[in-house]
Amino acid sequence: MSLKITDECINCGACEPECPNTAIYEEGAEYELNGASFDALSDDYYYIVAAKCTECKGHFEESQCVEVCPVDCIVVGEEEDDATLMARYESLKV
Repeated sequence: MSLKITDECINCGACEPECPNTAIYEEGAEYELNGASFDALSDDYYYIVAAKCTECKGHFEESQCVEVCPVDCIVVGEEEDDATLMARYESLKV
């Protein structure tokens, strides 16, 4: 599942531009995955599309969204090992 944004989000938008995989979307915004559009996962606060989140593996040492979040509302949803995250990174490069 990777990272997720909790309901403590203040909708500041600091995280969205930091995501190298464009996995973060503002509240109410549709998201794109593999050429298809999907309804927003949250209408109340920013959200992370788990299928696009690699916790910045392949890009950075630390999760960039976590580093810039002023209220620490980005947490690990479900632990995934590095091999899973790197496989997702490779699939997103295509």
